[in-house]
Amino acid sequence: MISIQKSFSDQGQEIKGTLYLVATPIGNLEDMTFRAIRTLKEVSLIAAEDTRQTRKLITHFEIATRLVSYHEHNKQASGPELIRLLEEGQSIALVSDAGLPAVSDPGADLVADAIASGIKVVPIPGANAALSALIISGLSTEKFVFTGFPPRDKKSLTKWLSALKSQNGTLMTYESPHRLRKTLEAMLEQLGDRRIAMIRELTKRHEEAARGTLSECIAWIQEHPPLGEYCLIIEGADAAAEAGRSSVTEEEAEVWWKSLELEDHVAHYEAEHGRKEAIKLTAVDRGLPKRDVYNAVNR
Repeated sequence: MISIQKSFSDQGQEIKGTLYLVATPIGNLEDMTFRAIRTLKEVSLIAAEDTRQTRKLITHFEIATRLVSYHEHNKQASGPELIRLLEEGQSIALVSDAGLPAVSDPGADLVADAIASGIKVVPIPGANAALSALIISGLSTEKFVFTGFPPRDKKSLTKWLSALKSQNGTLMTYESPHRLRKTLEAMLEQLGDRRIAMIRELTKRHEEAARGTLSECIAWIQEHPPLGEYCLIIEGADAAAEAGRSSVTEEEAEVWWKSLELEDHVAHYEAEHGRKEAIKLTAVDRGLPKRDVYNAVNR
């Protein structure tokens, strides 16, 4: 059944409170809006991902509102309690460490629970790292896909990139400095030598945008070790194909190995990656358990 929320109407909402999703600065405190400050002062309490980080913010802006913790590891316990308080008429501001809450963070679960309970959810817009990086990247902004953080292990990362390689929109992802090189190398292998913007330390004193192809950026970070959190903006499949930088199409990727025996498939990768890694890549291509491929080619 459809539900209708009128954010600024009190009709039928006299009893229940409101959940405000309040954007906070991603680095520069001057990006805090007047509306965000007023909202944090007026609500009954603030639910924060990291209370230590948020306390610095509210102290700076002389906000005395009670602060409580809500994060990935306590959401099962604190989420229902926050919903109970909202149902009793208290208004709550949800904030993340930086930027918009509920984007790649547990706030999305609280939003879903609030909506299911008939509680108004109101956004208080502000800074966002991914969109800020996108608009200075120099890549297409007509269509884009936000992908959060890449998987950490190589097999999952390969499958994740394989699913994204045919996306026509510009890709937006976050990455930490110590995993940056591994992720860029996997992107080069799976996506081809596409254009990318590596943007770090947004809104801070050392804000920096490195723009080039994937191979150029890999070479760059070899000489300039990564520092700070990164937003990666990668051109989509249509733009890459038009410029001749795309990897093989999804259809080609599916077809190229189908005529090969399993041993030949492994041999295709082995010269460049070694036997162990070749077996892993073959297993990913065919959607088979790595052990099955290993046993089949080592009889």
